[in-house]
Amino acid sequence: MNRLKDLREDKDLLQKDISKILNIAQRTYSGYETETREMSYELLKKVALFYNTSIDYILGLTNEKKPYPRKVKKDI
Repeated sequence: MNRLKDLREDKDLLQKDISKILNIAQRTYSGYETETREMSYELLKKVALFYNTSIDYILGLTNEKKPYPRKVKKDI
């Protein structure tokens, strides 16, 4: 997840800033950036929404930063 650092730096944020936003310890977030820890799906989803990108981009499965179109929730 080396792209996490790039995304964070693009927004001029420090690790402590993004960890506060995600409500996790800075040390934990550092582990995600250095790939010594694995992020849960729910946290990965929050990060993708925060940075307005796709999980696939964060994971390096695509080079397209633009997120996929979001599903529109319909009332039943």
